Amino acid sequence: MTAIESFTGDANPYGGGDPYADYRTADFPFTRYADLADRRLGAGVVAANDEFFAQRENLLVPGPAEFDPEHFGHKGKVMDGWETRRRRGASADHPWPTAEDHDWALVRLGAPGVIRGIVVDTAHFRGNYPQAVSVEGASVPGSPSAEELLGDHVKWTTLIPRTPVGGHAANGFSVSVEQRFTHLRVNQHPDGGIARLRVHGEVVPDPEWLTVLGTFDVVALENGGRAEDASNLFYSPASNTIQPGRSRKMDDGWETRRRRDRGNDWIRYRLAAQARIRALEIDTAYLKGNSAGWAAVSVKDGESGEWTEILPRTRLQPDTNHRFVLPAPAVGTHARVDIYPDGGISRLRLFGSLTEAGTAALTARHQELGG
Repeated sequence: MTAIESFTGDANPYGGGDPYADYRTADFPFTRYADLADRRLGAGVVAANDEFFAQRENLLVPGPAEFDPEHFGHKGKVMDGWETRRRRGASADHPWPTAEDHDWALVRLGAPGVIRGIVVDTAHFRGNYPQAVSVEGASVPGSPSAEELLGDHVKWTTLIPRTPVGGHAANGFSVSVEQRFTHLRVNQHPDGGIARLRVHGEVVPDPEWLTVLGTFDVVALENGGRAEDASNLFYSPASNTIQPGRSRKMDDGWETRRRRDRGNDWIRYRLAAQARIRALEIDTAYLKGNSAGWAAVSVKDGESGEWTEILPRTRLQPDTNHRFVLPAPAVGTHARVDIYPDGGISRLRLFGSLTEAGTAALTARHQELGG
């Protein structure tokens, strides 16, 4: 684990105006991976030992934390994050918390996987952020309760050792533990508040579950698909196109800037494993005046394979889900959608099943990562 400690230190008091004006952040390389703690994938904050000032669920709210300097409630300043009460010592002679005192929250990842980086965001927590944080990971099958996760039989692996953090800042940590995790334990030492938690990594699905399903969306993020690259990410990330469910608003899809040349935009995906694709969907929900005009889909088998078009350039309608049945199954490990000339799509679905080679590769990786 390598910590990126660029933003440790005190934050200035809020001086009015734009509350994000002096917010400290950086371009963390691991954010190209999906957020495994995304609520859209089913992530949740299972429990916390204390949430006196602000609820634990705020940790996973999409988008940046909000701040209203005039908003106070019965317990004090209302903060958009998870905030605990101030810890105290055991007596008047020892009024300070001990070095071991800390608060914790248990987070269920929306999709189990290998974690590449974590952002502990203390936005708007200026004089009430924790002195340090630490994060541990565990792999527990099924749907364990908070009590089960806290049991002595659960093995927790340190992902971020106790590390100082800064207030009103995105504190980023790269993680290099090659294991599959399902849950996190987020600790703040000794107390304080965290606005947002983002857990970036690669989804590692359960091959047994996918085999039982038979036919499923082989490019879906929750099933282990990944958006590897895209021509343009001006308005929104390409990974939105493989999120669960239908898009609920325009920025829940992928939209590019307006082209002023003769080119076209595209996204390249890695499938869950080698798969046999039989049907596909291209959805332009909520993209009305900015939908892609046409789209084509290609697949290739292996990193060095040749691209084969499985859907020729086809006219798309705005705010519409388009369904296509392939004349013959297409085998591949990667897919690419090209849109013409620009615009956006909200979702791409590739329905099929794993090949024997795909199942074997996925099973081997699952076992290698301790799944």
